[in-house]
Amino acid sequence: MVIKVSVYEDNVALLESLSYLIREAEGLELCTASSTALQIVDECRNNCPDVIMMDIDMPQITGIEATRLVKKDFPDINVMILTVFEDKDKIFEALCAGATGYLLKKTPSVQIINAIRDIFHGGSPISIGIARKVLEFFSKPVSSEKNECEERSTASKLTQRETEILKYLVKGYSYKKIADACCISINTVNNHINNLYKKLHINSKSEAVVKVLQKKIEP
Repeated sequence: MVIKVSVYEDNVALLESLSYLIREAEGLELCTASSTALQIVDECRNNCPDVIMMDIDMPQITGIEATRLVKKDFPDINVMILTVFEDKDKIFEALCAGATGYLLKKTPSVQIINAIRDIFHGGSPISIGIARKVLEFFSKPVSSEKNECEERSTASKLTQRETEILKYLVKGYSYKKIADACCISINTVNNHINNLYKKLHINSKSEAVVKVLQKKIEP
């Protein structure tokens, strides 16, 4: 199956490099390459990409705003942020907007291509440094009695296995990698994740990470 990819990057040289990289990669097809996301909704409607690579610092409309527009009208399209920003605020905003992956621009080309394939097959690729920042939230002290009660209440709903799987989701593992790490079947992983979604009142892996960032859960 061919994976259709759109790229939004305002640095023309980088846009051309990424476009070439995708065109030359086996099993990938470049359907949009643009230095602005102003027409992204129409372009998604016309080209039906499977994966969008999105810069954050874009002219006219930011990558985060564009991601929000895409996920509103095309919830099945996977958006992978490719940016220089490593601060927690940008990570949080991007995930809240619906991004499924978050890579830094210094990521090697081979890893970028692998991340596109991974996100298409159900993974949530996140650069190691970004994953570390997300996981730092696990060790932060609670800020108030109300937050502490909320976190304990939510965490108490999760089984040990569900908590383990949640940590792998935050690290960007695909369902297959989670299954291998936990020595269980992919069907069992699906069952655990469905239970996670129900207990946490969420609908996607991105929302699970956002819950962690908001300190509403603490695996």
